[in-house]
Amino acid sequence: MKHKRHPTVEKIEMILTNKGYAKSSIKMYCFYIEEFISSMRKNTYKLTKSDLEKYLLNYNYSSRSKQNQIISSLKLFYKYILKIKVLRVNGIERPRKETKLPRVINSEYILDCIKKIDNLKHRSIIQLGFSVGLRVSEVINLKILDIDSDRMIITVRDSKFNKDRIVPLSQDTLLLLRKYFLQYRPCEFLFNGANKLQYTASSCNKLVKQYLGEEYHFHLLRHSCFTYLLESGTDIRIIQKLAGHNSIKSTQIYTHVSNSILNNLPLAI
Repeated sequence: MKHKRHPTVEKIEMILTNKGYAKSSIKMYCFYIEEFISSMRKNTYKLTKSDLEKYLLNYNYSSRSKQNQIISSLKLFYKYILKIKVLRVNGIERPRKETKLPRVINSEYILDCIKKIDNLKHRSIIQLGFSVGLRVSEVINLKILDIDSDRMIITVRDSKFNKDRIVPLSQDTLLLLRKYFLQYRPCEFLFNGANKLQYTASSCNKLVKQYLGEEYHFHLLRHSCFTYLLESGTDIRIIQKLAGHNSIKSTQIYTHVSNSILNNLPLAI
């Protein structure tokens, strides 16, 4: 039996969708908002800031990340549904996000694995993801018309932060995509699923585990691409554009995992 959602949750889902929030973010926000509403024994529209403070102070958080997600979700609920702007919550300090260095896979290993993939569809997905550091959502959302072979560019549409961007298309990847297209004849989306118009993110992750190793996942191709470009001498501003980062600070994290940069530091001793 399908769970019946609270009408307020359906309303906030529609609001966030119209404002262009990512589907995955909306799903997360709605989950925590419904959890909050379900725990309150009063009319939803009569909830106060005090109710929010008590709820957050008594919540058993499993991580800093989860605490931030819940606070963000409920602030959106108060802002768009209750029309109450919550700048801060008494007694609750917004935890700083944990800074973790991105994990990378050796580029030579990735390229060697890609060469050994016989399935053209699987090879195209992994090579495309690694070649310009595309997110898995960006790969599965690519449409045939987004590949411009005349200008040798790929248009990535409605990505994170709802921005479009252009990334280069290499001759090697273009030739591979042409072979793939002739064999599979995809419709509308570049990569169709077995029974759906779009390939799925989970299927992409399975491919990485199948061909590169069980300990890896698709997003590591993105990290590995930008680390490889940085070590090859690509300007960090160009990598920022390729990655679609709003701030150069997001891109600079790759300088901390670049072996060539570490090896070329002028050490004091």
